[in-house]
Amino acid sequence: MDPEGKRLLNIIILGFGFMFMFTAFQTSGNIAQTVIRSFNSTEFHGSGYTSMAIIYGVFSASNLIAPSVVTVVGPQLSMFFSGLLYSGYIAMFIYPYTWSFYTASVLVGIGAAVLWTAQGNVLAINSSDTTIGRNSGIFWALLQFSLFFGNLYIYCAWHGHVHITDKDRQTVFISLTVISLVGCFLFFLIRKPDPESSPPEVSESLLQVESTESSTASSPGPGLCSQALDAFVQACKIFVTKEMLLLSISIGYTGLELTFYSGVYGTCIGAMTRFGHDAKSLIGISGIFIGIGEILGGGVFGMLNKSNQFGRNPVVLLGLITHFVAFYLIFLNIASDAPLAPEAGTDLQAYITPSVGVALLCSFLLGLGDSCFNTQLLSIIGFTFRDNSAPAFAVFKFIQSIMAALAFFYSNYLLLHWQLLILVLVGFLGSMTFFLAEWVAESSRRESDYESI
Repeated sequence: MDPEGKRLLNIIILGFGFMFMFTAFQTSGNIAQTVIRSFNSTEFHGSGYTSMAIIYGVFSASNLIAPSVVTVVGPQLSMFFSGLLYSGYIAMFIYPYTWSFYTASVLVGIGAAVLWTAQGNVLAINSSDTTIGRNSGIFWALLQFSLFFGNLYIYCAWHGHVHITDKDRQTVFISLTVISLVGCFLFFLIRKPDPESSPPEVSESLLQVESTESSTASSPGPGLCSQALDAFVQACKIFVTKEMLLLSISIGYTGLELTFYSGVYGTCIGAMTRFGHDAKSLIGISGIFIGIGEILGGGVFGMLNKSNQFGRNPVVLLGLITHFVAFYLIFLNIASDAPLAPEAGTDLQAYITPSVGVALLCSFLLGLGDSCFNTQLLSIIGFTFRDNSAPAFAVFKFIQSIMAALAFFYSNYLLLHWQLLILVLVGFLGSMTFFLAEWVAESSRRESDYESI
């Protein structure tokens, strides 16, 4: 296999590994609050929203050390062991206890930081300036198939169920745990790109364990500490660059809307008794439509790589418009107290007669808009910080996860219309700053092309 084909195969394997893992994890997050409300045990007092707030809060803090871990351990093993923590979190739902629920939330937050930093590293070193957009889209589309398969399973398993029994819960989460473990082991199929075929400016190695071992052979302690410290310092420097500061608001917006579409919106649909007795299974259908939107966006703007003809700004603008339409329709279609409703649901009337069709259309629009933002953020960060991809993606996930944690926290208290207002304001401001960041990136590219003549 030629070097370019080998790198493309690495991206595909990476995408399939994440697809299996997040088929399990995203499905778990989507149904967590609904499942918790149906627990028969009076000894369990956890909250799905609080758990997710803990995960993303720890996630954000752990991003400060994640580049150091990836540098020392290597991205392949980093993704494997992080994946095991994800699997442990999912398995916890089989026999849940309050203490294990929140402990697993902390551990998966740590694992998430390392996992996504390693993912960004693998994506960057298997891409060039001309393939980063394509590879970002391939990875994103494969990742978002997880929403389709996981939620299709939930729909089939819970179709017609008004109440989720212990047996229903255990069957679902045993299956999801096995699926997550399959994804973990797929990471071992990723191979190091051929050194002679890698772009000269790329100094990072996929399996950095080799260089780590050589340095520790002569200086065991200081070598590891030096690499870890250098990675941490580099992440701090990237955080305060002009480009990252401009991107930080749009990155933060993706954290807010991640919380909304992956947790809050499914809970709202499940709480709408006016959708009928089958509202619980509609959570799965909603997730499928979100996944279709994500996959379509990843394919159109990533795999086909059409967006490079006009830059990234038109895609982000499309994402913003798509989300604004979805937020307005959700405001009209869903009762304001749906995020806070008990298991019995809410009987409050929305501004229009609640429509399942409108709710599922909004799910699709949420997914499509999210893919617009994320594929372009992956592309611009991979291009701008190509020589320091691991710390750059760690900063990206630090900002995104801290905003997701904030959103999961306020989701426990704010009515739906206030949550939508926050999304609209931050989304608009984030899009404006992304446009400026893209202008800076394009200026840098033109200067680089001029100097190479």
